[in-house]
Amino acid sequence: MLRGGTEPDPRFTLANERTFLAWIRTSLALLAGGIAVEAFTADLFVPEVRKALALLLLVLALVLGSGAFFRWLRVERAMRSGTPLPLPVLAPILAIGGGITAAVLLVVVVLRPA
Repeated sequence: MLRGGTEPDPRFTLANERTFLAWIRTSLALLAGGIAVEAFTADLFVPEVRKALALLLLVLALVLGSGAFFRWLRVERAMRSGTPLPLPVLAPILAIGGGITAAVLLVVVVLRPA
């Protein structure tokens, strides 16, 4: 699965693993947030907005959780082969998804009657 190469310094491999676990923790937090939005915000949002926010958070959790493994694998392969590390695709996905979620929440808060 790692396609040969030379074994990198264990510190680098362990750092790559810690980064993988950080992405997994973020994915689990988004998963919990999506479930919480769907389960506990019926009185705050209209059903369409609530469902859209929950789905956005759950899709982000799915993408980050599955993407974390492929990121770990690509970095591990790059370290073993001595090639440049790949760009982090997950960071822009998380930033864009978080920005969309924040924008939706901002609109809901601004338009909600006092």
